[in-house]
Amino acid sequence: METIKNFKNTLFIDIETVSGSENFSLVSDKMKDFWIKKAKNLINPSNSTLEELYFERAALYAEFGKIIVVGMGFLFVNKQGEMSLKVKTIANADEKELLREFIAFINKTYKSRELTLVAHNGKEFDFPYLCRRMLVNGLEIPKSLQLQGKKPWEIIHQDTMEMWKFGDRRSYTSLELLAELLGIEGAKIDLSGDRVNAVFYLEKDLDRIAAYCGDDVIVVAQLYLKFHFLNRVEPQNVEKL
Repeated sequence: METIKNFKNTLFIDIETVSGSENFSLVSDKMKDFWIKKAKNLINPSNSTLEELYFERAALYAEFGKIIVVGMGFLFVNKQGEMSLKVKTIANADEKELLREFIAFINKTYKSRELTLVAHNGKEFDFPYLCRRMLVNGLEIPKSLQLQGKKPWEIIHQDTMEMWKFGDRRSYTSLELLAELLGIEGAKIDLSGDRVNAVFYLEKDLDRIAAYCGDDVIVVAQLYLKFHFLNRVEPQNVEKL
């Protein structure tokens, strides 16, 4: 199938992040000062306290948050000649171990091959967040994520939100909204990004977050196929590893 060959070295990803600490009181004094400065520039319509704002918003920033789940998906053709999707999630409360496993997977699976990463809002969130947290943890960034020195047209990563914008830079469009608008099934409503911190720290349910992340990877892949005018992957052809 010629169309699938074009996606052989394409990896769909999604990450889930939480605040670096469960409680603002556990943050070091210096980092507290930096958060206070950051918080002054954040829009706070609900008038949350400094501590509440940390719990609600720190996960969005690589300087104050950490990654707890990485979801990955890759297209292939099954024995029946049908387009299929394999989804793998790595979940670990220990961010350094999580990133080590992700890096090992990338380096082993793709080695020196040129890899295209695809995510929703990936260029502004997932890709830079991964790189920053690898650097914080003293881990070598995989070649496929190293963007230093590259010209814009040399960066082959793709972003489904950017594809939807068609050059418009004015607004953010959620993955869930696009899935609903374009008739893509699979977007979950029992969990949302703004609830991940509470589910992780208060409910201690990392498995639920991992499942949510895996479902988002499926939606990203289906959305990407939609943009290429290709048929979706049927539910029976989605395999979760």
